[in-house]
Amino acid sequence: MSDLTHLSAADAPPGFRGVFRTDLTARALYAEGAGIARCWPAAVAVPAEADDVGVLAAWAKRTGAALIPRGSGSGMAAGAIGPGVVVDLSRLNAIGVVELEARRMRVGTGALRGAIDTAARARGLRFPVDPSSGAFCTIGGMVAANAAGARTLKFGATRPWVLGVRCVFDDGCDAWIHRERPLPAHLPAVARLLRAVEEIRRGVPLAALMHQGVRKESSGYGLAAMLSPGGHLVDLLAGSEGTLALFTEVELALTPVPAGTATVLATFPHLEDATACAVAAAGAGASACELLDRTFLDVAERGGPTGIPGDCEAVLLIEVEGADLAEIFANLAEITSLCGQFRATSVTKAVNSDQERTLWSLRHAASPILSQLAPRLRSMQFIEDGCVPPERFPAYVRGVRAALQRAGTLGVIFGHAGDAHAHVNPLVDTRAHGWRDRVHGLLDEVCDLTARLGGTLAGEHGDGRLRAPLLDRVWGLEARGAFAHVKAAADPSGVLNPGCKVVGAGAVPFEVLRHDPEAPSLPPDVAAMLGDIERTRDWARFRLGPATGFPCAPTPAAR
Repeated sequence: MSDLTHLSAADAPPGFRGVFRTDLTARALYAEGAGIARCWPAAVAVPAEADDVGVLAAWAKRTGAALIPRGSGSGMAAGAIGPGVVVDLSRLNAIGVVELEARRMRVGTGALRGAIDTAARARGLRFPVDPSSGAFCTIGGMVAANAAGARTLKFGATRPWVLGVRCVFDDGCDAWIHRERPLPAHLPAVARLLRAVEEIRRGVPLAALMHQGVRKESSGYGLAAMLSPGGHLVDLLAGSEGTLALFTEVELALTPVPAGTATVLATFPHLEDATACAVAAAGAGASACELLDRTFLDVAERGGPTGIPGDCEAVLLIEVEGADLAEIFANLAEITSLCGQFRATSVTKAVNSDQERTLWSLRHAASPILSQLAPRLRSMQFIEDGCVPPERFPAYVRGVRAALQRAGTLGVIFGHAGDAHAHVNPLVDTRAHGWRDRVHGLLDEVCDLTARLGGTLAGEHGDGRLRAPLLDRVWGLEARGAFAHVKAAADPSGVLNPGCKVVGAGAVPFEVLRHDPEAPSLPPDVAAMLGDIERTRDWARFRLGPATGFPCAPTPAAR
């Protein structure tokens, strides 16, 4: 990578028609995302059209400028921030026509998942992958991270729902990689990738490229998916976090909207019973199964009575759906029976939307309470995406609890129990002596725990810059060598989101924490805006729009 210290707006790539800014305000606005890290970029580029992305990529290859693709910035793993040129793809947000018979639609990578689903539902279809950030995350970010969510239990993660991606490769070449079309093997980057994958196929066992028994995976590259029967180059590109190509459009598969849903809230005195019930519910066809650990319930109760007994160690929220009322009620009866078999002490059923919203409100109760704990305690998601084989999930949750206790740190544990996937929010007192050492120690201990249990550090949020330096903890030499081989084939100049997936010796998970009282401060007006975005979860707000008070300035090259 080249030194971009002295980059100015006058250095914008010739022919780039979007916004290219290097001023302090623009850089500060893109120095943070939803995760814990802060990193000032050298510049911000906002493509006005897909062709602009090709211009940027060709320029980056010539100059050595690093490109960091970004959507809403809602990712937790710091994959959308970095020291190069942040490429804000959120303006490429067109939503195409829903093809009803083919059950598909084409959208720009800046389109919001919520808007895509709304357009599909208007035609009786839906995009079923729905992370909790679905209202404000872009589809490009979802594809880049192989995002998942609560209903992955029934529908899987993003990868299998991607029919094709329009890619801009390292040299600026632009092409569709589509499951139903011949590959453009004449393009240099595609040819290099295909050769690399074939070499890996011949030299690396498939088992080395996956975590056996793990149900959700967004760490490393999707080589196992591509090399498995029915695999495709699309499977490798999905989950690559902008390190192999930049995406400008996506074609998605859709599925019919169900007739309705029903929800069960079950309380359990023992974590093992709750997790065993979750696995059984997955096998019984539940569309979602969320765990609320005792740590979560304790925080939620700070906001008022939750109605959950004090001797309850875990709560499951289980959703079922069906093509008609008969199927919905049959599925509901089966799940209710399962909860009884696994010794649930109470089971509450909801069979209409208002009742369901009431039950699911408990799942969302902790977030506003966590925000109220600042500035004394800061919610820092640095061990927030672990996923292990289902039979080891109780050991993982108990191990995380113990690690938090040893670190003298409060924490909230919740997540997708049917997939044995937990989210963890450590609550860190940044005024206490030695808090940084506790953060690093907790990260180290949970990495060891995850590795011992055969898990992955990233179930659905990607590696980003947070976890890329930690991949040696959970991936073997063969897998890491294969990942490096793929990265070198696609991006020999090393300009596509460097610091994600494949890193050099000495890389660290984070250098500057945005909640660190001693971190260099952002300009007050920028800090106020970013704080408001975090409070309101309005991550899709365009940072340089007129409504923000930081309007776009014309790029010299576009004048």
